[in-house]
Amino acid sequence: MSAKEQRELNNFQIWWLAIRPRTLPAAASGVVMGSALAWADYSFQILPALAALFVALLLQIGSNVANDVYDFERGADTAERQGPLRVTQARLLTPSQVKRGMWIIFFLAAVFGLYLAYLRGWEIILVGVAAIISAIAYTGGPFPLGYYGLGDLFVFIFFGLVAVTGTYFVQAGSISAAAWWMAVPVGLMITAILVVNNLRDLENDKKAGKHTLAVRLGPQGTRTEYLFCMAAAYLLLPMLVFLKIIPAFSMLAWVSIPLALKALRVVRGQQGQALNASVGCDRPNCSLCIVFLF
Repeated sequence: MSAKEQRELNNFQIWWLAIRPRTLPAAASGVVMGSALAWADYSFQILPALAALFVALLLQIGSNVANDVYDFERGADTAERQGPLRVTQARLLTPSQVKRGMWIIFFLAAVFGLYLAYLRGWEIILVGVAAIISAIAYTGGPFPLGYYGLGDLFVFIFFGLVAVTGTYFVQAGSISAAAWWMAVPVGLMITAILVVNNLRDLENDKKAGKHTLAVRLGPQGTRTEYLFCMAAAYLLLPMLVFLKIIPAFSMLAWVSIPLALKALRVVRGQQGQALNASVGCDRPNCSLCIVFLF
């Protein structure tokens, strides 16, 4: 985006950039999976499902906004950044404006979370507080998780395991074996999105002292991590079918393998900004994750 185009943006357009809407399908995928499993078990409830969806989306948006401001303050976002525009670094919003927006977003997430706690108990509050703290601590606070190579693990936990099992729990009141197991491939695919992000930003992060797992593993190690996430997500399915944890028609998810192979070829052959156009931060694994649900 040119400087002239940036100057012509209104407040809504600026905040739209800040929330990074193309990341939201990934946040929704765990909720969709948990709700689909609840539906299959005759436990689906529309209001808890919608509340869980709003919580997941708001946590993703809040995390995006927090990353925008805290990466800037730590010097990780510079003019050399390869990824999409960050509003704080571009001076479209001040750090204080972004932080106020962040707290409003997390407050709204907490409101929906309290409704779910009213339905299912105080344990939901503990999970929600942990999720908000982790979203902020990914790049903020005294021990930013993403700067110490822990981002991949926490994304897998909260956007995979917690999202799927939590969504199922608020509808069914318990967690089935299928919900636990199907949270794993969802978490792996969402983690794969982060892996591509970190691969793209590897050199810039290294200069900024941001020791992501990609920086620690190097380009080839990061590509291997991506391959592991994608392959494990698909290979887990036949095992679960064999164990009769999920029905045989779940193997229909394998029709998306050509998409996965296309994404893998790009990750293996591209670097830097070229990853934005094809499998970058906000795209194709999100769609792969949705396809995987079926």
